[in-house]
Amino acid sequence: MKKLSLGIELGSTTIKAVLIDESFNSVATGSYEWENKLEGGYWTYDLADAEKGLSAAYMNLKANYKNKYGETLKHIDSLGISGMMHGYLPFDKDFNLLCPFRTWRNTTTEKAAKELTKSFNFNIPQRWSIAHLYEAILNGESHIKDINSITTLSVYIHKLLSGNLCVGIGEASGMFPIDSATKNWDAEKMRIMDEKLKEKGMPYKINDILPKVLSAGENAGCLTEEGALILDPEGDLEAGIPMCPPEGDAGTGMVATNSVLPTTGNVSAGTSIFAMVVLKESLKNVYEEIDVVTTPDGAAVGMVHCNNCTSDLNAWANMLSQFTGGEKSRNKVLDMIFDAALSAEEKDAGGVISYNYLSGEHISGVKEGRPMILRTPESKFTFENFSRSLVFSAVATLRYGMNFLFDKENVEITRLTGHGGLFKAGDSGRILMAAALKSPVSVTETAAQGGAWGMAVLSAYLLNNTESLADFLEKKVFVNAEIKTSLPDETEAKGFEAYLEKYLDSLETERNAYKYL
Repeated sequence: MKKLSLGIELGSTTIKAVLIDESFNSVATGSYEWENKLEGGYWTYDLADAEKGLSAAYMNLKANYKNKYGETLKHIDSLGISGMMHGYLPFDKDFNLLCPFRTWRNTTTEKAAKELTKSFNFNIPQRWSIAHLYEAILNGESHIKDINSITTLSVYIHKLLSGNLCVGIGEASGMFPIDSATKNWDAEKMRIMDEKLKEKGMPYKINDILPKVLSAGENAGCLTEEGALILDPEGDLEAGIPMCPPEGDAGTGMVATNSVLPTTGNVSAGTSIFAMVVLKESLKNVYEEIDVVTTPDGAAVGMVHCNNCTSDLNAWANMLSQFTGGEKSRNKVLDMIFDAALSAEEKDAGGVISYNYLSGEHISGVKEGRPMILRTPESKFTFENFSRSLVFSAVATLRYGMNFLFDKENVEITRLTGHGGLFKAGDSGRILMAAALKSPVSVTETAAQGGAWGMAVLSAYLLNNTESLADFLEKKVFVNAEIKTSLPDETEAKGFEAYLEKYLDSLETERNAYKYL
């Protein structure tokens, strides 16, 4: 009987479950749609909805499996949980949630992030768990002295299913700085943090409230009877499934794109957009625009993360589809936008500038998002230029952040693999991304399957961890992978550079828009 591995990822719009066999082929999938809400000034998700969606995605997969194979899914050999990286979930000693989940999308921790970055001499972005914790402490929030543990979404779900409070090292590196040499929390930075906690009168040390760090391939507990019933309320799923360490969507993206070796990288382009490059050597300087995180096996990674990518594109597609009399779906309209963007004669989008900021953007100094289109009376306002401006807007902030790696650190990239919604529209997304990032961009069939498939592969590695993760991926998982690659086209690249110059010159308009609207 073939061994089956399950990966479940709680993404920003979809909770997806993927079951793979020992050849890493997907044998069944399931999903559940959900959405974040802005409540009390914070982007959040209801944890009850997370639990409901977790079960719904699994039950959808279970039904899919039975339809395909004519039998009820009962036995699975390994399981892994992934979720949106970063964020803040504080719990008391009885594991009661002390305040609503604060997601990666929030830009409410500026004071804490700046102070910690200076104290650590290490960039602490606003979305990191430690920034959320320290901001709550600086604000004197009522829950802070009752904290017994803090988690991310994937760590919370893993605890719910296994009873074990632990975190994969890649996900951990978005909570608090990691020492790649020891593959654990950075001891010196913990000492500095403990001094701050003591000064603020907190009754705990940072190590007391952070989960245990584990690397890829290590056992992170087993699915309990209670956990099995959460996934499968019908009671068919067997308990006792070995579970791998919970990982963030950044880590699963690295696995899904075979990007864990130095100089390899990936671009995830969906609701948010981020690029990750595995570093050959440590960065020489500290940049607020660059996160230093790790692969699921602990190698240092330079990461540029932007809060906004395809949401505004999707909004325009939704609106434009209303003018087709229902004959064209949103996805067909998106295909039209990408095709038009690629065919535009004016490679700089003809003077049409788009800002896709639904939320704030720390890299470009935008406090609150206000999507907008700017053009001069002389701009060539065609559908093609409008479309190109929308697509370029989705990647412009990422390129601005990547310039710090390219220009100031001379970071080498030999392979950049794309995944996410931006790459699903034929070849256009890949071609335009290569032009924007001045790097070869590849797409594999496995990358299109997304983070849930990557999480399933990590859970399969738990059963096959006799070699390094890099060798496991290279020699077993991707040995026969089909790859499509686009090299940067010189004309397209020059067009993007001209667009980006105007985009950055006009950025002050976007920064101030929230004051008036």
